[in-house]
Amino acid sequence: MTPSQRIDQLIAKIPDWRGKTFSALRKAILAADKGITEDWKWMGSPVWCRDGMIAVANAHKGKVKLTFANGAHFPDTDKLFNDGLDGNQRRSIDFFEGNKVDSAALKKLVRAAIACNQAKLKKKAPARKPVKR
Repeated sequence: MTPSQRIDQLIAKIPDWRGKTFSALRKAILAADKGITEDWKWMGSPVWCRDGMIAVANAHKGKVKLTFANGAHFPDTDKLFNDGLDGNQRRSIDFFEGNKVDSAALKKLVRAAIACNQAKLKKKAPARKPVKR
């Protein structure tokens, strides 16, 4: 089974508001960039990646949590993050029953996460040596 199929199966098993929220989050994340891939890690967590991990999501008893792996390192201009604000790496958005997913703001946040990942890759890339002629 592919990671995408596992995520489909996970969402289908959540019949209440959390399944709908999870589905809306997934749709917005995937719509943010065509290069985003889905993965399945840590014994059952959907993960979205592009040039590194973007975010992981989980449905809990009373909320859906979307955690951005490097959320402390890029701007959240729409103030979506509402958990983990004191940490030096991750930031999360907790969605509770009745909360709406702001797709436009979430897409913007996902794009900021991708830009952060790409900037890290550029720092790691070895400097090119000039070609002697």
